[in-house]
Amino acid sequence: MHYQDALAEEIRDSAARLLAEDVGPGDITAELIAEKHWARARVITREDTVLCGVAWVDELFRRLDPRVILHWQAADGDRLSADQVFLELEGPARSLLTGERAALNLLQTLSGTATRTRHYVDLLAGTGVRMLDTRKTLPGLRLAQKYAVSCGGGHNHRIGLYDAFLIKENHIASCGSIAAAVREARDIARDLPVEVEVESFEELDQALDAGADVIMLDNFSLDDLREAVRRTAGRATLEASGNVDDSTLKAIAATGVDCISSGALTKDVKAIDLSMRFLGQDD
Repeated sequence: MHYQDALAEEIRDSAARLLAEDVGPGDITAELIAEKHWARARVITREDTVLCGVAWVDELFRRLDPRVILHWQAADGDRLSADQVFLELEGPARSLLTGERAALNLLQTLSGTATRTRHYVDLLAGTGVRMLDTRKTLPGLRLAQKYAVSCGGGHNHRIGLYDAFLIKENHIASCGSIAAAVREARDIARDLPVEVEVESFEELDQALDAGADVIMLDNFSLDDLREAVRRTAGRATLEASGNVDDSTLKAIAATGVDCISSGALTKDVKAIDLSMRFLGQDD
């Protein structure tokens, strides 16, 4: 399935799951409010952020109550400042309240991913080094978080186990050698990229000789990263991985690698503080 088609399907499925887990057979607290009451509300961010999740919220309220109208004042990927209003809603008060938590949960999580990614991308500005995510995503949110990374200016490593080879230590041990693993990968799918994770210069040389497209340098020191760049001389794309944080990112980029990957973009998510406030109700 094409990525965009898969993402559209994921948005529909996610909205359905979110409503099912939160609303269940019905929102009993919302029944305190008369069904005829109409309301308006605003959603604001309490901190600086990069917005992500618009399509999910649209789909959630579409499923919940098509009468709810959403007026977005920002788009996915936009930078928002603390206390900025970025969404206004109007519709039945019951429906606004029922959808509030599911919508905010999704927005604050995906915006957290996009915001962390943008922070790293900004640190890499001017280096030409690409920031990559990993498969260390929150369960059930793989495509959503991959999309959030792209909204933050990052790049997707691979979506899953099906769209690229990543040959690691246990694969190498099972196949007998790096060369054998790469040959087998080419036989399985010549059109897919083959990446090999290496932990030493000996393995780096073997991966280069085997013709790997991408080589992941796992936990190499800065000096070793520089030496790996020299040895590779453009014969493969070099990805640095391990010990990536605010204090090391620029130094890693300065070694000359092509890209840097970090699981922290998606697994160590700090949700953004968002709030929805009613402006009033009308009979």
